[in-house]
Amino acid sequence: MIPLLIAIPAVLAVLFQFVRNEKARGYIVYAGSGIIMLTTVIFIVRWVTGGAQTWMLYPETELIDHLMTAGDIFLMCLIIYLSVKHEKVIPIILSVLQTALVIYTEFTADVAEGPHMMVDWLTILMCVIIAFIGGFICIYTVGYMKGYHHHHKEVEDRQPFFFSMLFLFLAAMFGLVLSQNLVWIYFFWEITSVISFLMIGYTKSDEAVNNSFCALWMNLLGGLGFAVAIALMAQLHGTLQLLEVVNIGALLPLMCLSLAGMTKSAQLPFSTWLLGAMVAPTPSSALLHSATMVKAGVYLLIRISPALEGNLVGIIVSSIGGFTFIMASMMAIAQNDAKKVLAFSTISNLGLIVACSGIGVEETVWAAVFLMVFHAVSKSMLFQSVGATENTLGSRDIEDMHGLIIRVPKLAYIMGIGIAGMYLAPFGMLISKWLALKAFVDSGNVILVLCIAYGSATTMFYWTKWLAKLLCYHIPRDTVKDVTRKDEYISMSFHAIVMLLLCLFLPVVAITVVNPIVRELFGNTHDVLSMSVLTTMAIMLVSIFIVPVVMFFISRRSHQELVPIYMNGVNEGDNRFFTNSFGGKDHLYLSNWYLRFEFGRRHLRIPSIIVATAVLVVGFCLVIGGVSW
Repeated sequence: MIPLLIAIPAVLAVLFQFVRNEKARGYIVYAGSGIIMLTTVIFIVRWVTGGAQTWMLYPETELIDHLMTAGDIFLMCLIIYLSVKHEKVIPIILSVLQTALVIYTEFTADVAEGPHMMVDWLTILMCVIIAFIGGFICIYTVGYMKGYHHHHKEVEDRQPFFFSMLFLFLAAMFGLVLSQNLVWIYFFWEITSVISFLMIGYTKSDEAVNNSFCALWMNLLGGLGFAVAIALMAQLHGTLQLLEVVNIGALLPLMCLSLAGMTKSAQLPFSTWLLGAMVAPTPSSALLHSATMVKAGVYLLIRISPALEGNLVGIIVSSIGGFTFIMASMMAIAQNDAKKVLAFSTISNLGLIVACSGIGVEETVWAAVFLMVFHAVSKSMLFQSVGATENTLGSRDIEDMHGLIIRVPKLAYIMGIGIAGMYLAPFGMLISKWLALKAFVDSGNVILVLCIAYGSATTMFYWTKWLAKLLCYHIPRDTVKDVTRKDEYISMSFHAIVMLLLCLFLPVVAITVVNPIVRELFGNTHDVLSMSVLTTMAIMLVSIFIVPVVMFFISRRSHQELVPIYMNGVNEGDNRFFTNSFGGKDHLYLSNWYLRFEFGRRHLRIPSIIVATAVLVVGFCLVIGGVSW
């Protein structure tokens, strides 16, 4: 089953290069996504009925190892070619260094035999996220790309390439989370970095090309850290097993792997690449840069989190995560571009997950896993709804979404549920934040307590502004035709239903999925939910329908009479225009306050990068300068 999980999307990726008919390509996407989901379900059922025990797999690897080495060399050559073409030097240096180091280690180091692949509860959870969130994003892409190229006629239509990259990415992610050998993880890790680079540059504009190379060199820097960790573990400890990194607890390999995880999850000072990635079409933002690729970084950190408790590396990781959480939340306040808000919010929430992983105790890792699940579903849904709204309104400015509940109610419902899922009770993000706060208080880390307290406050600020814009009641200036296609709504509706079910069955998910993950990582766990399952579910059942019901009644008000308001002049009858004292017609409109001077990216980005870089550099110096290797 494991070769199938990796091979099916990889074969589909090759197939799309030969399918030029748009309708046929759409059917292949639907069928391929369904097959990937079905294969994943069969795989999980077989694993659970087999006892749900951790599987350590020892496949015949000589041929695979040679193919991966050839793949590493191919990726290096591709990066060199494209970097020379666009006159970029840093990616060439980083790619050559890490590829040479990994290949040299493979052929010279004498390492003990061990499992190359592993299946446990964390692997199963990641496979579900990849197959279902990724699969439905691919389905959404079929309809979205038609509207995208209708509105962006200046962009060359390269949909076969786009779909190939989407499915190849799914194959790489399956390989990454199923692998246990560090060299194997590294191979799939680098594929995801290169695919992200290629998709950010999809439009081939100067901005897209520059942003794609920014993402490439930052991810390659993390890849170099990964390569150094491989060399250290092989040469000094004679092993290439990820589990052995945790068991041995050597700080320098842990620090190098943490660097890789933080670059992939766009932590400060590396967050610039994720913000630049928003220039790509929305499906790549939803799949690569929110739901799955950035989760590879936090997945790695969660894997090594038991080895981070109470040591220098854990302090560095948790500090950078907490600092990223509050700074990205503050910068999100000043954004009116919906995709930029989602980008800063993604960086912020990933920072909280990283901080939880850095503390490395049961409670924080429990919170980190739940945050990862809710964030994957909610952000994927929000990116998709923003993309559909942009195709419908011709804008993704939050100010242009004023009264969307009246103009395009279906999109507003989905977007509202996604926003509520990010910060309102009783959705799991808020519960996970509360648990993380409690764990930080118990750990005595005052700085992290302040970061999560004030970071959560700023998070509430920008989400409330956005949600209030959607729910504003007014008479629309003109009718808006919803051009969102059925396949887009299928994907978004699936995400909305999953979000509500996750909230309703949160205690069940905690007991059956999250607790086993924590138990496997730490050897034991305790129930962090103090209330009974039935009581919690009853509260959830009542609470989760509040937002959709409120939105429904607001949307129904569009047929009611508008009550005129005083407008400092003669109201023209629509509460939007009035005649002023000079007899002229003035326009009254409502706009959010974005505090650009206080929280603008221009003012906060450079100082935050400097602080995070200083923490990282000092941390590396302390680790190298006398702590255990």
